[in-house]
Amino acid sequence: MNFDCISSKPAAFVYLAISLAVFVASTIPALSQSAPVQPGTVERIKVHGKSLEGNLEGDSPDRDVSVYLPPSYKMDRNRRYPVVYFLHGFTDSDAQWYGFTKHWINLPEVIEKALAEGKGKEMIIVTPNAYTRYFGSMYSNSVTTGNWEDYVAKELVAYIDKNYRTIPQAASRGLAGHSMGGYGTIRIGQKHPEIFSSLYLLSPCCMTPNANAGRNPEAVARIEAVKTPADLEKADFGTKAAFASAAAWSPNPTNAPFYLDLPVQNGEPQPTVLAKWAANAPLAMIDQYISNIRQMKAIAFDAGDKDASIAASIKVLDGILTNYQIPHTYEEYEGNHINKIADRIEQKVLQFFTNNLAFEKGKR
Repeated sequence: MNFDCISSKPAAFVYLAISLAVFVASTIPALSQSAPVQPGTVERIKVHGKSLEGNLEGDSPDRDVSVYLPPSYKMDRNRRYPVVYFLHGFTDSDAQWYGFTKHWINLPEVIEKALAEGKGKEMIIVTPNAYTRYFGSMYSNSVTTGNWEDYVAKELVAYIDKNYRTIPQAASRGLAGHSMGGYGTIRIGQKHPEIFSSLYLLSPCCMTPNANAGRNPEAVARIEAVKTPADLEKADFGTKAAFASAAAWSPNPTNAPFYLDLPVQNGEPQPTVLAKWAANAPLAMIDQYISNIRQMKAIAFDAGDKDASIAASIKVLDGILTNYQIPHTYEEYEGNHINKIADRIEQKVLQFFTNNLAFEKGKR
């Protein structure tokens, strides 16, 4: 019996089927792999702040603002989008988060990775440049820094609503930030439920009164060694943070050249200044704003377990909100102050706002 004869037709059929499959896969890529997400666009604009005019630091009231527009924004001209206002940390700027200069996180890339993996919906992201003469505004109202709280909550939001296709309602606005930006998020957000409906705090700093301010001899010596703006430029991180905090929370319009009162003078702690600082700690003021916080659609906060003092402070925040029976999400994860922030934004923050912001006008 001729076995070659009876096997030749099946073999030819198999060969034809394989060839057809290869052809289809090569000519129709969408069948063999998911289509890549188109990139969004980033605009860096100037937004004038009347609230910032005349600040004693001498910072320009015309602020850089980075705006991320999602992939469909330029194509679908009738579509409107929710907006997340993202506040950067101390010594950072918007440029360091949006790839305009040396950066440790490229926020647009993080957003687009999340979109590609189906972990969020398209939204506009807005970050003002809060880098100041003293390396950070603390997002507070002060004659020395300017009224940053008002600038973010009122002027910036109004400008973005006027010039971009937003959904101009609180239900479609979120506020988030890292470190100093996390502090700004709770500080501003708890005062303005009529503007923002959802808050996410990433490793928020400065939540509790700093009991050690003005009491550490080495830190005091470094602070008191600063006599000129040039001295401050060369100072360590902690000293810079002390001056930024003083500019925001204990301004003094007659005390040149820095126009602030420090928590220490001639080696002695200054109780009045320390009291002003304590009054600006969110965990000290939160009970005043509980009725506002109850109006929020959603609140979330997290910190790395190696970021000890901040992890401890948000645990207190968790306890306060729990006592008031206010729903929220709290997580302590394995990490430090900066090493997993991009992952947290991709995996948690964008999904949080996708789940809680209104993507249509009139919805809550």
